[in-house]
Amino acid sequence: MTPGIPRAAALLGRRLLLLVVLLAGVFAAIELLPGDAASATSDRGETAAGLAARRHLLGLDRPLPERFWDWITALPTGDLGTSARGQHVTDLLSAPFPNTLLLGGAALVLTVLLSLTLGCLAAARPGGPVDRIVDVTATAAFALPEFVVSVGLLLVFSLWTGWLPAATLTGADGGPADWTMLVMPVLALTLPQTGWNTRVVRAALADQAATPHVEAAVLDGLPAHRVLLRHALPGALPAVATGFATSTGMLLGGAVVVETLFNYPGIGTVLAGAVADRDTPVIAGVVACAAAVITVVLLLADLVRARTVGARP
Repeated sequence: MTPGIPRAAALLGRRLLLLVVLLAGVFAAIELLPGDAASATSDRGETAAGLAARRHLLGLDRPLPERFWDWITALPTGDLGTSARGQHVTDLLSAPFPNTLLLGGAALVLTVLLSLTLGCLAAARPGGPVDRIVDVTATAAFALPEFVVSVGLLLVFSLWTGWLPAATLTGADGGPADWTMLVMPVLALTLPQTGWNTRVVRAALADQAATPHVEAAVLDGLPAHRVLLRHALPGALPAVATGFATSTGMLLGGAVVVETLFNYPGIGTVLAGAVADRDTPVIAGVVACAAAVITVVLLLADLVRARTVGARP
């Protein structure tokens, strides 16, 4: 058996256990909120008897551990339960969640490209003008929350110049009607994470510059770009991959805010409505889908680290 397989299985097991604990926390947190799904989704003027009947219909009169057990044991089959309004949660998320993955995936790809480029440019001349400019700019970008970046983009590219649409219109397929409607939401997610990951790349390359094999390459008179790309960057991959994997969770979390500001047809609107309705299956379904994506990305980052570290002499 390949040595990496047991390690991958152990990592996956720990991630899945963490996911179960997280979902249990979601159920408990919604239970602590004032009101419940029956009262939040009932008609105005509903009688006490009607509310009691609705609570029974939704299973809210059952103990919380029992409701969570029924939900979590059905999860491996792809059954995310039924919403308080009678819709299958899987059907409810089937259209908006791919839109969120498109938004977050585009932002992640752009973040990777920009961070690697800026980090390598800064590391090519340590302490030089480019290094200082990149450091200050990256710090400022990371300090800005997504909603501040979104408002700034709306002011510049929509209200002042009219170059890009302020809101996202939904096409016949349920996604954005035009690619231009993705530009500002993607940038709003990309800029803060690019700031963070540029600093991670720069720091990882600085650590590698002090290693013996990189110092030996410099003493051999190899060109700076070759030393950077062929000797320093491969050794920096574990730290860089971990930074990008961590950004996946931040991108999906920030997408909820960005989608609301740009009227993007993703899970942000669904999640906001579910919280207002105290709709535990929908909220847990959103968390489960997002956590599954993050778990896969983190697992890949762990495998990259294990393979890279294991390949070192």
